[in-house]
Parts: sequence; structure tokens; C-alpha cells
Amino acid sequence: MKWYIAAFLLTVLTSSQGILTTLSQSNGKYKYDYATVPFLAEVFKLIISSVFLWRECKKLPPPKMTTDWKTVRLFPIPSVIYLIHNNVQFATLMYLDTSTYQIMGNLKIVTTGILFRLFLKKKLSNLQWMAIILLAVGTTMSQVQGCGEASCDSLFSAPIQGYMLGVLSACLSALAGVYTEFLMKQNNDSLYWQNVQLYTFGAILNMARLVVDDFRAGYEKGPWWQRLFNGYSVTTWMVVLNLGSTGLLVSWLMKYADNIVKVYSTSMAMLLTMVLSVFLFSFKPTLQF
Repeated sequence: MKWYIAAFLLTVLTSSQGILTTLSQSNGKYKYDYATVPFLAEVFKLIISSVFLWRECKKLPPPKMTTDWKTVRLFPIPSVIYLIHNNVQFATLMYLDTSTYQIMGNLKIVTTGILFRLFLKKKLSNLQWMAIILLAVGTTMSQVQGCGEASCDSLFSAPIQGYMLGVLSACLSALAGVYTEFLMKQNNDSLYWQNVQLYTFGAILNMARLVVDDFRAGYEKGPWWQRLFNGYSVTTWMVVLNLGSTGLLVSWLMKYADNIVKVYSTSMAMLLTMVLSVFLFSFKPTLQF
């Protein structure tokens, strides 16, 4: 598969992610426990990667698989970051509409560019830095309301909590992406072996989060495995498959391309999301947007 095909598929999946998550709500709330979605997505990615690794192991020569503890111990770190990031995404969509959420997500281009330079020691040209700065300015301006609109009570079009969560999500996404690229390119191990390690820790940590939630709630609703699919609809399952497929594509790009390709392909989703939101949610883009 060529990198530009993977980038195109990632654009489509990213644009539909916010829309599907919003459609899975009922009266602005989730009927299901949204902490179960990242867990099921990790299990889905683990199953797919395990199948591909099994098929790869049947061929000659066998794939390279590093098993020493010094290498394996690095894989829980991005899993922890992704765990926090995935749950922040659901909380963000409680405050922001789909298109605003997508635009705020483009801030990860700025944070990724900075971390890309600091941690991976890869230089960006002056033109690339100018493009990143212009994108950050454009993202901010798109959220400023004009006084010709219905209300001028607030400078911004969404609660401040939504913007704070959006910035946090962008920082977490950039940190996870840059660290994952470092892991994927540190050796010539099989991509599927690296994915199996990554998603095993991801599934364990997401399961641990569900256990902690049960403990805090005093097991009022029973253990998590008994209510794992409570409130699930076809749309909710589509959210799970979307999140899982997006993760698989991102790992492929981290291995064979880089973070800049990833963030620009996902930023293209902003335009697609806006068009779809006009038809699905009667979204009316402002001049600033």
C-alpha cells in the first residue's frame, strides 16, 4: 500500500470520527459508557495485528521480532498517552460541535511540528514553519464570532472548557504520535509485532481504567464486563471500528512515512467534515470559518 493511499483513507476516517461520535449521542449525552469504546477499539486492533503477524510468521524468512525487556518496556508509554487522549476526545465533543472539534484538532500540527523538531531532531523549512503558524492563526480566527451574528455575549462560539480540552487533545495527540514514530523506527522489527505490543498494553490499560471506574462508583451498575455493550447501537459499533481502523493506519504511516504526513492528512478532514456537517447537522459556517 502506498503512503498516499493510507493518508487518503486516514482523512476519510478522521472526518467521520467526530460525526459518528456525535450521532451516537442521544439528546447530547452518551447512553453507553464511552470508556468502553477505546477498550474495544484496542481489542479490535490487537486481533487484526495478531492475524497479520501470524500470517507473516508462516512465511520465510520469518519476521524480525525483538523481545528483550529494554525494548518492550517502551511500548506502555504511548498506550498511556492514547488512553488519556481517547477519553479526552469524548469529553471535548460534549462542548464542541463536530466542525469546531475538527478545527481544534488541527492545532496538533503546531504541537507536532515543535515536538518533531525537539525529539526526533528533524528540521522543518522556514516555509513549513510559516504554514504551521498561519494554520494556528486561522484555527483561532475561525472561532471568533462577529457582532453581526445573533449573539455577541461571548467572543468565542463554544464554552471555554471545550477549547481547553481541544488544546489538551492536540498536545496529547502530538506527543503520542512523535513517540510512536520513534518506537516504530528504532529498529527493523515487523510492524505487526510492534502493533501487537502496542495494542496489548493499550487493551490492558483501558481495561484497568474500566476497573477503576467501577471501584469509584462502588459497583452500583455491576462489573464492567456485564455492561460492556449496554446502550450500544449500530452507530456506536461504527465508532469502535472507525477508531480502531484509524489507529492501524496511523501505525502504518508512523512506520513508513512520518508525523507530518499524518497530521496533514488528518487536517484535510476539516474540509470534508464541514461539508458533511452542513447536510447532517444543519451547520452554517461563518465568514471567519
